[in-house]
Amino acid sequence: MNAARDEEPGLSLLVHRSGEEPTLLHTGLASLEHGLPIGPDTTFNVGSVAKQITAHLILLAAHDDLLRLDQQAADLLPRLTLSDVTVAELVTHRSGIRDAESLLSLAGFRDLDHYTAGDLRNLAYRQDQRAVPKGRFLYSNTNYLLLAEILETVHRTTLPDLARHRLFGPLGMHSTHFKTDPRQVIPGAASAYQATHHGWQHTEVPVTLPGPGTLWTTVGDLDRWLTQLHQRWQRPRHLPWQEAVDYEPCDHKPYLYGPGLYADARPGRTAVFHYGHEHGFSAAAHVEASGLRVIALSNNPGLSADRVIAAILRDLHEQPMLAPKEVLLRAATMERTPGTVARTQPILDDRDRHTELGTFTCDQALGSLRLTSSAGALHLWRRGTRDQLTPTGPGVHAGNGYTLTMPSSMDQVDRFTLDLDRAPGLTYIRQ
Repeated sequence: MNAARDEEPGLSLLVHRSGEEPTLLHTGLASLEHGLPIGPDTTFNVGSVAKQITAHLILLAAHDDLLRLDQQAADLLPRLTLSDVTVAELVTHRSGIRDAESLLSLAGFRDLDHYTAGDLRNLAYRQDQRAVPKGRFLYSNTNYLLLAEILETVHRTTLPDLARHRLFGPLGMHSTHFKTDPRQVIPGAASAYQATHHGWQHTEVPVTLPGPGTLWTTVGDLDRWLTQLHQRWQRPRHLPWQEAVDYEPCDHKPYLYGPGLYADARPGRTAVFHYGHEHGFSAAAHVEASGLRVIALSNNPGLSADRVIAAILRDLHEQPMLAPKEVLLRAATMERTPGTVARTQPILDDRDRHTELGTFTCDQALGSLRLTSSAGALHLWRRGTRDQLTPTGPGVHAGNGYTLTMPSSMDQVDRFTLDLDRAPGLTYIRQ
């Protein structure tokens, strides 16, 4: 292994073929400050990989007659304004509820700002209509925050306690925890980093959102989970839990989405999986109908788990004679992608050189946004930061992860529509 790379954040990898012993590989450091290497007991934040755990607990609650999948979620969440959204639609991202973290970003929230799951649920409760037509897929972490609240309501306990007693304990996943408080100490936890001009910098932020994420675990524990998931997968022509929840087209063709799982249902490729990215960590967990399990956990921004797992699967399928250890070594030494360089200086408010177009608010989001123009360019401001927008069509301007559409000319702006990837259809009106 490259010595320089062994001094960087790294990976924990696992390949487990049906009927064989699992093969593991760990590279790099869990803690740069302490020179602590990643090992089999190192826990990682696996982000959205947690969704399959939350969905599984919802399906068990339905099986135990604590709720119905076709039940209106508002029956269980009285503050939810959208009265026609079902529990199943939350599970499959077909509720049309916007992603609340995306909405918070419009208020100018920064990496070290603190907010809670309750704050995000409050934003969900403000939404009074679907952001996309009924039945349309819109990936939103808010769905799984609401599912976590439903589980805590029907079981009258916390999600961490429920998961520990119903799943993690019985499966022997003793290193797996939902984190509910940023101050909570997770045994064996790796740190996540990003590259800056001055070296490495921590990326973890003071936010925990159990349900859609904030699950800490090891590759060994995830393998235990995928093993029991495959054991439930007894009907080769069906996908896990398909008898309870339909898998339908999603945001990544040709894949489908079901109970917290993406699915590849093409003949000869049948598999379910999920990727996760949270606070500088990345994770990927994949299980095939054959029983093959592949897991990648990373605290290195240049080694995204989804890229790593794609390389592992390609080698396993195209070169089946390669030993699993060799496959993992090849994946661990793949070329790093460029890391994100942290911004060290705030953007200055040079408003003296800008023409004010107005301050705007939206009843579905927090805070306000300002528009200015300068030298014919449109600028959007939020809490002292500025995006220069790029015109892409008549009245349409593109920003970083969103599109702004104005129905009138730039000379007189009374309202505009903002479409974020996970929070479309936001109407902003001049104050």
